[in-house]
Amino acid sequence: MKILFCAGVAPIVDDGDASLRFYRDLLGLPLEGDEYVAAHGLDGLKHFGLWPLSDAARSCFGADAWPADVARPQACIEFEVDDVAGAVEKLRGRGCDVLSGPFTEPWGQDVARLLSPEGLLIGVTWTPWFHEG
Repeated sequence: MKILFCAGVAPIVDDGDASLRFYRDLLGLPLEGDEYVAAHGLDGLKHFGLWPLSDAARSCFGADAWPADVARPQACIEFEVDDVAGAVEKLRGRGCDVLSGPFTEPWGQDVARLLSPEGLLIGVTWTPWFHEG
């Protein structure tokens, strides 16, 4: 078997209204539908990885352990934007609690991180090597 690409990502939601507000209203994803809400035609996934929780804690909080008072994320989804700082400003203006950023990771990716209602770690990013060539 040869995996060609990741065909989709779908958080498993408990509170559909809260998730719709987060992904559609806060992040601005073009979600549509009644029973099954989805966005079609978004550009494909550029990266799939297994990210240790300790590395996520260092990225978000500068510590080796995830804080006990913050929900432990089950996965990370990153959304590429053209301006991370501008995106953070809009998110905060919409009432979103941004965990960290914007900042530049040691590998050169600009990022800000927040938690979704389902406990997914969301990255709002600019990844230079995705835009080369």
